[in-house]
Amino acid sequence: MIDFGFDKIALIGAVALIVIGPEKLPRVARTVGTLMGKARRYVADVKAEVNRSIELEELQKIKTQFETAARDVETSVNREINEASNAFNSTINEARVGYDGVNDAPAYEPWMPKPVYKRPNKKWRLKRSAMPNWYKQRAGVRSHAQSGAARVARFRPPGLKK
Repeated sequence: MIDFGFDKIALIGAVALIVIGPEKLPRVARTVGTLMGKARRYVADVKAEVNRSIELEELQKIKTQFETAARDVETSVNREINEASNAFNSTINEARVGYDGVNDAPAYEPWMPKPVYKRPNKKWRLKRSAMPNWYKQRAGVRSHAQSGAARVARFRPPGLKK
């Protein structure tokens, strides 16, 4: 802003003391200080908003550049994939036609039976343990979790059931 030295500030203070008077000078100085603070905050806010708008414009430019680069990469990858799949399909078709002159070769020979999937005879969901069940029953190991209320109801004498 404006550069004031000590001598200029002292001269302004002396003139203000003479013009305004000693009883109104503190109130006027307080008012001038608050107005100067508001002006500085306003200038700082304007600067911050200008900086934000400049950064936003730069980010938008970077975004558009990134989008165009991504689009270019996507088109080149799609083009390469299409070329490779076309080459693969043409090679497969040539191999099929060259195989005994038959265009549609079966996946298996006619004299061979079709493969049938047979599930292994295992109980996959059954939890296996190293300790046999007869030993667990003899030792009194609980194999199932049971709540306290269910345990009380189970061992309640028959005449007291509700």
